[in-house]
Amino acid sequence: MKLTKWQERAIEHFQQEAPKEACGLLVVVKGRKQYWPCRNLAEKPADQFILHPSDYAAAEDAGEVLAVVHSHPQSPAVPSELDRIGIERTELPWHIYSLLTNEWSGELLPSGYVPPLIGRQWSWGITDCWSLARDWYLQNGIEMRDWPRPATPDDFEREPMFDQCWKASGFRELQEDERLQKGDLLLMQIGNTALNHCGVYIGDQMVLHHCRNRLSSRDIYGGWLLKCTGRRLRHAA
Repeated sequence: MKLTKWQERAIEHFQQEAPKEACGLLVVVKGRKQYWPCRNLAEKPADQFILHPSDYAAAEDAGEVLAVVHSHPQSPAVPSELDRIGIERTELPWHIYSLLTNEWSGELLPSGYVPPLIGRQWSWGITDCWSLARDWYLQNGIEMRDWPRPATPDDFEREPMFDQCWKASGFRELQEDERLQKGDLLLMQIGNTALNHCGVYIGDQMVLHHCRNRLSSRDIYGGWLLKCTGRRLRHAA
């Protein structure tokens, strides 16, 4: 199959960035489709990507964003779980190119995929602790805002935002004599002096949470998690 000009340009970018995943956007600029290369901000760029928000904004200023495009340096052009989640989050078509097999995936469209709550791979802004909490609440009938994150997790660690968001998300703080109930949100300090982590109390002394660079998990709420807790919150719904 003959490649389009934007595909040729994308492959050039992917080859330059290998062995890292490279990412970009398909944009209509002055009536023509163009590949718009973007920087990858992921901490582990060999197997995931995070589009630089400034590059995305520049593409939107230049034209209409049609799709997300990225490479798989060492695997086939088959969407990973993070890719499937990303397709749903962006609500855009995706295209994957495999440098391993020299093949395109074709257009991948949102399909309503919902990832499991336990065992998710961690990815900033896609599957992190706030994403997990939002998904748990959504499955329980409460839709909450997906607050804009800083560009990188290190930027967030320098200035965590949870303490500025919980009231506007519909929560109130529990009094000292109030016992935890299923669905209460816990704000914690993990390796930080500020509240930089959250988890959902799911009953039976268990908390659902997703620590940085680990899989999402359900753990006993005691010991270090209890000591790290700075606020106990309950949604008004």
